[in-house]
Amino acid sequence: MNHLKKIIYCVLLLLSPLLSHAQKQKSAPVRLNNISLLPADSSRKVCIHTLEVTGTKKTKIYIVYREIQFKKGDSLVISSLQKELEQARRQVYNTTLFNEISFDLTALDSVNVNINVHVTERWYLYPVPQFQLVDRNFNEWWKTYHRSFDRVNYGIKFVHYNLSGRRDQLRIYLINGYTRNISFSYNNPYSNRSLTNGFVVNAGYSQNRETPYKTDSSNKILQYKKDDFTRNSFYAGVGFTIRKGLFKRHFFTASFTRMTVDDSIIYYNPKYFNDPVTSKKIIEFAYLFQYANVNNVSYALTGKTAFLSIQKRGLGFTGGINMLTLEAGFNRYFSLGKNWYSSIYLNGKLRLPFDQAYINQRGLGYGENYLRGLEYYVIDGVATALVKTTLKKKIISFSIPFRLFPKVFTKIPFTFFAKTYGDVGYAYNKKTTYTYLNNRLLYSGGFGIDVLTLYDINLRFEYSFNQLGQNGLFLHNQSGF
Repeated sequence: MNHLKKIIYCVLLLLSPLLSHAQKQKSAPVRLNNISLLPADSSRKVCIHTLEVTGTKKTKIYIVYREIQFKKGDSLVISSLQKELEQARRQVYNTTLFNEISFDLTALDSVNVNINVHVTERWYLYPVPQFQLVDRNFNEWWKTYHRSFDRVNYGIKFVHYNLSGRRDQLRIYLINGYTRNISFSYNNPYSNRSLTNGFVVNAGYSQNRETPYKTDSSNKILQYKKDDFTRNSFYAGVGFTIRKGLFKRHFFTASFTRMTVDDSIIYYNPKYFNDPVTSKKIIEFAYLFQYANVNNVSYALTGKTAFLSIQKRGLGFTGGINMLTLEAGFNRYFSLGKNWYSSIYLNGKLRLPFDQAYINQRGLGYGENYLRGLEYYVIDGVATALVKTTLKKKIISFSIPFRLFPKVFTKIPFTFFAKTYGDVGYAYNKKTTYTYLNNRLLYSGGFGIDVLTLYDINLRFEYSFNQLGQNGLFLHNQSGF
């Protein structure tokens, strides 16, 4: 508790000299002009006489039009004008291509309106030095490995988030250090004229000096390491995407991986591949359906998202690395009024058959599927369930002028949320190896501060408690770019 208070106090103290110069008055992102010219009957319709987009430099204008649910010549009900413009602005912002978006509607007469969309583009090109932790998360590196700089990767990360102006992304990684990673990916979501289909291609080669080979009875990962590399992997994949409307997406992917590990890993865990071999060729097919209708895809406060995925690994049905995975998730975000918000996250996963190789048993504790307060643990499982609930309040929002890169942005926004939360989870695994947190109800809770800033960067300071009687301060970060 005292650590969290000190962090919040220090952040606010550092910012306090700038608050007097902060841009506290923000221009409205949606404006209705000359509304007095429209009929008093709000059930009447008006015609969109013109629809213009200004401010684009790199981005193709039709990418912006793609996200707007109305077009020139359409008719809108007067009573729904504000709602329609807000929805359109939200969709354009969720492309993550722009820092700011404003919609101006001007009534020309009683039946015609002009709509102007003005956007301010983000910076898209990032050829930057790379500094990565090799551990699952920041907290594990900080506490378990005592902030060791031997456990880092370095190199260069080249990313272009809007290569041709069609929201296509190119990523190239050249990483050395504790691990090696040479990889590239190209994602073009709008490859046809109607902007409904896309594709993705990727490939890479990685080497690891440290390889997780087993989870011990206390739900901690055991790592096998030596001076030489203990795991080598090559992968390549292709994908096809479909997005015909605004909120639904379909992804079809196929990939090939060749993985080779040190023979000591198979000696210490014969079920690593579920076969007594040190090398595996893995073929994988997957389908993913996504639905997203939220105010901000990077930090949602209102709306809902959902997904359903089906993944088939291997060409058989039993033995080895063969696996069929079904997973579904649902997020619902509520506005409670007066800057209060709540959310609930549901996730369920099932892997068949239940007798799985160790590399197929990732349950809770990986990525975003973890209980807050149990970050130091992994709970392997072939069937998992997770519920996360959060209640938060927006406590302060301001912007600080920043003139160093005026063509990119002129101010840095900050928004602070105070929150409390509670999580419940369960991970089932066959009792071939006893682990303390498997096959039992898990629960945790806590409170914290979220800091949302430029480019949807989100810093989360969380003080959590778990059912083991443990508590501590955890730091998480997320970026929208």
